[in-house]
Amino acid sequence: MRSARPQRARAGEGIDHPLAGLLRPAAGQPFRWAEHQGRELLLVEHPRFSAAFSRQGGQLLHFQPRGERPLLWCAARWPKIGAIRGGVPVCWPWFGRHPMEGGWPHHGWARLSDWRLVHKEADTHGVRLNWRLDLHDWQVELEAVLGERMRLQLITRHRDSEPCVFSHGLHAYWRVGDVARVGLLGLEGAEGRNLLSRQACRQQGELRVVDGVHQVFRQGGRVCIQDAGWQRRLCIDGGGNPNTVVWHPGSRPLSEVSWADGLGFLSVQGAACGEDGLELAAGEEGRLSLEAWVG
Repeated sequence: MRSARPQRARAGEGIDHPLAGLLRPAAGQPFRWAEHQGRELLLVEHPRFSAAFSRQGGQLLHFQPRGERPLLWCAARWPKIGAIRGGVPVCWPWFGRHPMEGGWPHHGWARLSDWRLVHKEADTHGVRLNWRLDLHDWQVELEAVLGERMRLQLITRHRDSEPCVFSHGLHAYWRVGDVARVGLLGLEGAEGRNLLSRQACRQQGELRVVDGVHQVFRQGGRVCIQDAGWQRRLCIDGGGNPNTVVWHPGSRPLSEVSWADGLGFLSVQGAACGEDGLELAAGEEGRLSLEAWVG
């Protein structure tokens, strides 16, 4: 039986999250704006949790239920210009490299653009926020419902008269004690492609990171990160998403991320990418979802 004590955070403890100094217990107003490393942030302080979004990317950078460790990992240092590594970057309107334009940004424009906060509300159970980005004939909206769990839904609306093809992803970085001591459950038997070996793959048993992993599975639904170091189980549900993407760079360096900090995350993403990308007719919508909680 899992002991709850080791995975609980002490009252007021930020567990080394880089935004811990900006966050404080809820005191009346749940929302306030702040600036950090040149980005405008929306801080959310609720009796049930704390969270932080960046206006750039409409990006959820931090989510921590009261009494728990953070669910999301975020890099301590951000580039002056460019994407923030960590939290849940929105990859849109393509996932990975653009199939035809080599000079266009990796994972699209959404995580580099400033989004508008079009709605926010709070009650005793949590908060609901809607971020929106309008780009040419596209409109994309991120709905966030935060409480004891975090729920994200990405909605793309195509407003042109011609059909279009696109791909998208919610590129979540989940906080773990040590990536070498975690196992990912729920993908047993799933088929997909190993992007490191460039070969088809079929998952046998739990997935563990030995020296890096980058696999795209043709399966959504629920998976669980079993974290031996923190003695907790983090449940992630991608619902009807076409793909689950699992990534960690292993020993390969990440820009402005120390080796020790890089051991503190595993990226498990909801996506519709590659041959599972979407084709939308005029007026149609594409949706992607991600939900997470401590099990």
